[in-house]
Amino acid sequence: MFNSDSNSKPVSAKLPKSIGMMVEKGNLVMAIKTLAQDENISMDAAKLRVDAYETEIKNKQHQNLTTIANRQGIPNEALSFDREPEVETTTETLVKHRVKTTKSEQGFKSLQRGVDSKLDDIGYKKPLIPYLAKRLLVIAAIMAGLFWILWRVFG
Repeated sequence: MFNSDSNSKPVSAKLPKSIGMMVEKGNLVMAIKTLAQDENISMDAAKLRVDAYETEIKNKQHQNLTTIANRQGIPNEALSFDREPEVETTTETLVKHRVKTTKSEQGFKSLQRGVDSKLDDIGYKKPLIPYLAKRLLVIAAIMAGLFWILWRVFG
């Protein structure tokens, strides 16, 4: 892509940080006007740069979502950003497209397995005695010691 200006430099998707934030928030008109004023370029050239930046952001988001979906085992066909969701109201189609729900215990167990596998991947080893049990043992030992001292003093 080239600008319509006479210098014909290639369009770069790199934008100043403030304009990038405007694009990310969806304020495209203000981003184009500000870019055109700040860099003293035409509105068409600014629009091309903003569109290129917006496309780059969408591609990165799509790539991130795809990698996350692949890690979780979700097929790529389920991640379609181009189509509109189908709205069907007949009872036959509602029965056909029913969403399956999982029990909360199954969800928790799968979450726990995922956390355990992630901890194994980074090389974390679980302690033999959990932190809470150590804390309770220390508190019990202190209470037993205080009880014994008070027994000896007042008993």
